[in-house]
Amino acid sequence: MSSTTNDFCSVDNAEVLLYRRESRLFLYDTLAFFNGGVDMEEGNNFPKLHNAAWPGVVGKGPECAEPFIGLDEMLDLTAAAVVDGVKFDGVDLFLSAPHVDIDVDDDSLKWLADRVSRHHLVVGSVVAPVWAGTGGGSAIGTIQERGRFLTQVEKACRIAQWLRQAGIRPYGIVRIDTACSVVDWEKDPKQVADRAADTFREACEIAKQYGERIAAEGEVCWGGLHSWSAVKYLMEQVPGLGFQADMAHTLLFILGVNCPTARLLPSSWNWDDPKVFDDAYRAMTGVLRPWTIDFHVAQNDATVKGLGTHDKTGRHCLPNDRQGKLDIVKHAGFWLRDENGQLTRACRHLCWDGCMFSSETMRNPQTWNDILAVMIAIRKAHGWREP
Repeated sequence: MSSTTNDFCSVDNAEVLLYRRESRLFLYDTLAFFNGGVDMEEGNNFPKLHNAAWPGVVGKGPECAEPFIGLDEMLDLTAAAVVDGVKFDGVDLFLSAPHVDIDVDDDSLKWLADRVSRHHLVVGSVVAPVWAGTGGGSAIGTIQERGRFLTQVEKACRIAQWLRQAGIRPYGIVRIDTACSVVDWEKDPKQVADRAADTFREACEIAKQYGERIAAEGEVCWGGLHSWSAVKYLMEQVPGLGFQADMAHTLLFILGVNCPTARLLPSSWNWDDPKVFDDAYRAMTGVLRPWTIDFHVAQNDATVKGLGTHDKTGRHCLPNDRQGKLDIVKHAGFWLRDENGQLTRACRHLCWDGCMFSSETMRNPQTWNDILAVMIAIRKAHGWREP
């Protein structure tokens, strides 16, 4: 893992301090969520609850120890999960073979829509395959590389629009990242940041033509999206760009992974002091929440993991992993509620993202019931009801 000390990682150069309310910390205490003053109808039906299909692809395939898990099987596993009569509402998709070919034709899209609807599911957000290995190119690269990046964005937007117009996709965004490493970013941070912003502006304009919206996911492995301060800079440069927050990946932001100068936790801090952790987590979410339009529920043990072609990023854990560092329901509220504790309602659905699990774990029905249970708990604590 690499580190950087450029201005885009500097805490001093970003507008982040612990958010205060009447000169005191506004604490998101678990009891505050579950006792009084907070909407917690048993009948909350938003945000909708989705599962990600791409864990069947990421960290699997010919270059890895386990083969891909096909989209049909991922749909079967998702549809089979049930907790107290509640089921997943939908799936988020990776628009790349072997799941959904980015060059899919309309007949194949009709088949896809039928496969999803037969499982009583809908489609939410979709991932544009912007990386060189999937036909794209770096957002900070040559004109040709950036052109391939934008071509993949446009193809993804076409698919997203088709699914929306077909009635199978009522909400969701088109997800991108910079498709470049932190090492590449460090070579000239200011110049490459501005180049990435130019590429992202073009991507947002393309999406607008299709009635879609772009969201960039923060991960420590993607240059320019590898720290909360770098994300903030990009968001400020690109009007209309949204942020996709993953609970596992953003946990590493406050630890300063790949950007030590943006670390929000004191170097002497340890995990026995949850208040300091919550203060740091709140500071980060306070900065990034205004741009957050897509949200991944996840657990992390404060380590990184990479498999196959995927660089090291936040290691996903199962929700009940004893090594998990997040109180998932409580910390989800830091993203889904504003500094006054009010629901933002910015995300119409939540998606579980758990990549690089073994196929044995993924084929265990209890895995998905445990995941669904924590997502139901989030909706009860931080959801709302619509007719």
